[in-house]
Amino acid sequence: MNPGDRVRVDRTDTTHEGVLLPSTTAEEFVVKLDGGYNVGIDRDEADVEIEVLETDTYDIAAAGEGEGASEITFDEDLPTVALVSTGGTIASTVDYRTGAVTAQFDAEDVLRAVPELAGRANYRGRVVANILSENMTPDVWRDLAAAVHEAIERGADGVVVMHGTDTMQYTAAALSFVLDPPVPIVFTGSQRSADRPSSDNVMNAVCAVEAATADHAETLVCMHESGSDDACALHRGTRVRKNHTSRRDAFETVGAKPLGRVEWETGDVSFRRPTADRGAGSNAFAPAFASDVELVKFVPGTGPAALDVAEGADGLVLEGTGLGHVNTEWTDRIAALVDGGTTVVMTSQCLEGRVCDRVYDTGRDLLEAGVVEAGDTLPATAYVKLMWALENTEDAADTMRRSVAGELQARSVPWT
Repeated sequence: MNPGDRVRVDRTDTTHEGVLLPSTTAEEFVVKLDGGYNVGIDRDEADVEIEVLETDTYDIAAAGEGEGASEITFDEDLPTVALVSTGGTIASTVDYRTGAVTAQFDAEDVLRAVPELAGRANYRGRVVANILSENMTPDVWRDLAAAVHEAIERGADGVVVMHGTDTMQYTAAALSFVLDPPVPIVFTGSQRSADRPSSDNVMNAVCAVEAATADHAETLVCMHESGSDDACALHRGTRVRKNHTSRRDAFETVGAKPLGRVEWETGDVSFRRPTADRGAGSNAFAPAFASDVELVKFVPGTGPAALDVAEGADGLVLEGTGLGHVNTEWTDRIAALVDGGTTVVMTSQCLEGRVCDRVYDTGRDLLEAGVVEAGDTLPATAYVKLMWALENTEDAADTMRRSVAGELQARSVPWT
């Protein structure tokens, strides 16, 4: 009896039938029922009989390319998609010892848990990390970028990155700057774990694979478009933001409608605006990030001491109010940081619109102090971009003023 097998479990008063899942402990085994729920059963429970109804037939073999690599082949005529796992809810299960959800699945486990992926592509799996996304770091960004770069070098027709939703926008932005991909890179995750009937893991994963085999070369986030199971939205990795803690359609493109969508029923992929052409990217790889960059949010009543965290830092991103303002008492301290070699970038706390520090005296003083305007770049994206620009460009300030990966729109008017 192996994970992926279909089994029937007869207990004294109950019969369970479903797919055997990987378990987080040696004491229990877990069965995904047809209704969507998981059930954990004590291996030592009396009067339990288990029958294997159908054996998992996936062909899993070591790929021999890096730690945690594997390859799952279905059909030589299908495109090849690299599944790169970092953990998160889409790659999680219930720990029946504690009752909590924990990141446990590797790429093969996800394929077994989402059998709807079968027949859509040939899959190469690789586990870069097995963490919840609050534990993501720039070091993991580098490892992930290297794994994606390698997968493309090995001939993958597209890459799907499975990632926790809480910090997905940061990692998607990081790979948008690090790589110049000739094929799609599609991030996906799950707001609700696989043991819940309302889980979004199946639809998000399937739509992400469809997007990864479509005709473009964008770095995207693929998540539910609405609360219903009708379509997934495709968000550019540098313009996306998680705007709800738990809804399945938590992700939104800021300042525009999503770049595209995937129909759940048909798998059709469509785009509203022009996209990067498949095959055009060089797969250039620039994975360095400056480690000493801070992101500070201004709130009323906070004094200049809030900037102590940026003393001697390479870079500082400010979340200012409105058009990009902070208390006038901060100006001299900001000027001192700039004089000391810190690149200071201004963004706005507003979800729509762009920074413009030429309207009021406060803004003009900030420009005089050396602050760099980031246009309508999102604060989280600006933070990642500055980390990248300081290590990979000759003039980080100039780079922050222009669009590199679609993060800075020419006009702050929503697209139709």
